[in-house]
Amino acid sequence: MLASHLYSRSSVQNGASSLPPIRFGPSLLPRRPLVTFTFLHGIFRNKGGGIGFEPPISLLRPSDSPTRVAQPFFQIGDQGASDLGSGLGYCTNLSNLTLKLSGNEIGSEGASGLCYGLGKCTNLSNLVLYLEENQIGDEGISDLGSGLGKCTNLSYLTLYLRFNQICAVGTSGLGSGLGKCSNLQSLKLDLQDNQINGEGASGLGFGLGKCTNLSNLTLYFDKYQIDVIGQLGLGFGLGKCTNLTNLTFNFKQLYIDSQAASCLGSDLAKSTNLTNLALNLEKKEIGDTSIQILGFVLSNLTNLSNLTLNLSKNQIRDEGVYILGSDLRKCTNLSNLTLNLGFNYLNYQGALDLCYNLGQLTKLSNLTLDLFKNKITRSNNLKLKCLKSKRLVILKMYIDDKSW
Repeated sequence: MLASHLYSRSSVQNGASSLPPIRFGPSLLPRRPLVTFTFLHGIFRNKGGGIGFEPPISLLRPSDSPTRVAQPFFQIGDQGASDLGSGLGYCTNLSNLTLKLSGNEIGSEGASGLCYGLGKCTNLSNLVLYLEENQIGDEGISDLGSGLGKCTNLSYLTLYLRFNQICAVGTSGLGSGLGKCSNLQSLKLDLQDNQINGEGASGLGFGLGKCTNLSNLTLYFDKYQIDVIGQLGLGFGLGKCTNLTNLTFNFKQLYIDSQAASCLGSDLAKSTNLTNLALNLEKKEIGDTSIQILGFVLSNLTNLSNLTLNLSKNQIRDEGVYILGSDLRKCTNLSNLTLNLGFNYLNYQGALDLCYNLGQLTKLSNLTLDLFKNKITRSNNLKLKCLKSKRLVILKMYIDDKSW
């Protein structure tokens, strides 16, 4: 039982315990309806490199301060996660829930038990789950999607699922469940360090395409290849999320096919309401041809006011950066721009053309431009070129070990 691993903080001194363990299930429930529940159970490393523990339980009742705090001894495992789910299943008035269960040896059985309980919390509107570094797998993550699909009042959802042996079947199952959360407005999904392929990405995109009320979306993928079909499916789904205003993509170290990138870009261009966009396209073998596709997408997002674009460690040359700058000029509402073009093949003329085009953005007040490790000479001239734009309030440039 999970109870065997949890003891009162006040009773843990010099490795001894004098108070009985805290038990889960119906006895967990407060006398008044539980509105907010935060469960923290995991190991962290402090700044000195030592290992400590996060406090595992904080129960907040209406108008009350936290009522119980306990200290974990061991990982809770499948049994503990199932017990926790059983207890949560009684909290039918719960609207805000945060669970920090990273590194707790939770497998598919524990995840299924936890999600079965979550599925009974139909009034949940805000959910944050930290489940990194477990062994949830496809079956467990599919059950998570099924449980979330029953929480039809969910508006804000954050899922941290790194290092969980998740493959295509699980990702598709998660997408299917998310597609039933019709009221979802904000989603942050971290799927890094799993084994997600094209089929999984396509299934996820299909589910997200049903979340037509989404306005904020953050997706993290890396390392594992998503093929053309997967990229097309993901883009097709996102193209249906026409109410998106804030979008963050982290595709670090993920190979993106040029054909799929074109279709993905065309679908993304449908999100004309976007005001905040962040794209991490570092190390994608992007050359001048691909940069034309990206430029075309950005030129259609005329409502953008904040743009962060990481294009470092690619194969972009003067022609590509000229096209990119020309298209960025069409984003006439841009006020904040962070553009990383470090470790490419730009010469002075390409950088000069870029600065000229950016200077035409009449509302741009904050510019961060990283041109580190290119083939640029006369860097001082570039600085002066940008400074001619009197509208700029903040200017940061990074060129050949120098910054301004």
